[in-house]
Amino acid sequence: MKVLYAEDERQLSVAVTEILKMEGFEVTAVYDGQEALDALDNDYFDAVILDIMMPKKDGIEVLETMRKNGNFTSVLMLTAKATVDDRIAGLSTGADDYLAKPFAMKELIARLNSLIRRSSSYRHSTVKIGNIELDSNTCELKSDLGSLRLNNPEAELLTFLIHHAGTAYTAEQINDLVWNGKESPEKAELYVFYLKNKLRQIHAVVHVRIENDTYALCEGE
Repeated sequence: MKVLYAEDERQLSVAVTEILKMEGFEVTAVYDGQEALDALDNDYFDAVILDIMMPKKDGIEVLETMRKNGNFTSVLMLTAKATVDDRIAGLSTGADDYLAKPFAMKELIARLNSLIRRSSSYRHSTVKIGNIELDSNTCELKSDLGSLRLNNPEAELLTFLIHHAGTAYTAEQINDLVWNGKESPEKAELYVFYLKNKLRQIHAVVHVRIENDTYALCEGE
């Protein structure tokens, strides 16, 4: 299980990281909010641990950016300020759980395992059409001729199009139906073109048909 751990207290980070590794987690440790966002852009994680108080971008800002970008990986927030306002701020932004510092490692591990189990139970493992298969857990897209990793918005878009193959949608409709209007039609259109190119890269027998400002996933040419 892959975990991103964002904590600016280096000694605490080293100690927690080592214990998590002994418990079987694969941990990527970063020390500020911007490093956390960079790591999220470049890799998939089963869960994220975010300290609220960090340099460059705090935990709340990182979480806001994650959710805005369509990344719904489970997030456990950490804070040294055990106040109701801090807890409300994190949970209202989209955190899945909250733990105040100082914390017991047994509790951190228990909460982390609970988040990962809960998240996995809501995911369908794979969706398929034609010669392609998308793993919803890892966002890996593969065909019999190649494979690559999609980002979260691309994976969500492809999952939607597979379930509605042959049906044409405008960018506005895609934004509303896939991301509940949280993106923009322009960004939805951009994701469609990214996805179209990636399907071509792995020699998929399905393609995104673009016609009269609408988009549909179709088999064949």
